[in-house]
Amino acid sequence: MNVFWFIPTHGDSRYLGTAEGGRAVSHDYMKQVAIAADTLGYDGVLLPTGRSCEDAWVTASSLIGETKNLKFLVAVRPGLAAPSLAARMASTFDRLSGGRLLINVVTGGDPTEQEGDGIFGTHAERYEITDEFLCIWRELLEKTHTGGTVDFDGKHLQVKGATVLYPPIQAPYPPLYFGGSSDDALDLAAEQIDVYLTWGEPPAAVAEKIKGMRERAAKRGRSLKFGIRLHVIVRETNDAAWAAADELISKLDDETIAKAQAKFAQMDSEGQRRMAALHGGRRDKLEVSPNLWAGVGLVRGGAGTALVGDPQTVADRMQEYADLGIDTFILSGYPHLEESYRFAELVFPLLPRPQKVGLPGFSLSGPLGEMVANSYVPPQRKSAES
Repeated sequence: MNVFWFIPTHGDSRYLGTAEGGRAVSHDYMKQVAIAADTLGYDGVLLPTGRSCEDAWVTASSLIGETKNLKFLVAVRPGLAAPSLAARMASTFDRLSGGRLLINVVTGGDPTEQEGDGIFGTHAERYEITDEFLCIWRELLEKTHTGGTVDFDGKHLQVKGATVLYPPIQAPYPPLYFGGSSDDALDLAAEQIDVYLTWGEPPAAVAEKIKGMRERAAKRGRSLKFGIRLHVIVRETNDAAWAAADELISKLDDETIAKAQAKFAQMDSEGQRRMAALHGGRRDKLEVSPNLWAGVGLVRGGAGTALVGDPQTVADRMQEYADLGIDTFILSGYPHLEESYRFAELVFPLLPRPQKVGLPGFSLSGPLGEMVANSYVPPQRKSAES
């Protein structure tokens, strides 16, 4: 089980949908979150993309030297960047980070944002562009290991004699992650993607998605890995976790919810439509599956659900998804710095993943923990692997 965290490049908060308790984006804060995730043993971090965020590539590049093992899941935006430039950026980042780059392919689902970036194609055309972009991008990086140039004459994109001279560390290229729920998106994933991502829908819906994606990939002679994007609210007890969920939206007013839902309804993203359908903008229908809470989606686009509960409950719900075929969990929580510690300390010891000495799951003494009464060394907790 791979567990990722999240770098809040669009700001952070203790309360959703309000400026109260908000934290501005700063390099110092993003560095704190990245170092925490790296130190605590998260496998990687996702950096969001879009006009409401600081640029993901610049931010991730600034964090390479601040971290040691952390992988960075960074977005490429077909139609916004040329495939040759994107391939060079990916190769450079992968080399400079020691092979720690993962690629998140984002076609985009907000027409207003797309038009602001000079992209005016229809939903179908955006996926055609993405398909052509990835054909060029993949072949360019594959040929850094074998030599040669790339010629491509597509409906939307063309290159002649394109080349990337310096190869990435990861061969043939850094793994491609992608999420989308429309037929166009599913076909693209089956044809070109390595890890298919879903937002946090109820397990039955996720099982259906995985089954369909496996069938589409098999028809093309391919297989996929699967990941899920979720928020988490974990506390020592279930009651405390649900109280924290209520507190997260306690300062959120109905007008803000209505404005957010109206904006989401204008998007042509099937995934966003599915997220909104889980709660319908109502506060009284937020537990959409046992311990799966849709309150985040009242005002936040994209991933809008959170696993809520005590440590064992959250670990059990994660295992339910893992049993369906999910092996990568991309998590976040508010505020992201404190919640990265809380989740690691409470849930990591219960997950089927290796625990390193000195990381959450071990109660050690001296510089790695607190000595009791000046002489007593607390016993170590056993991890799920023990």
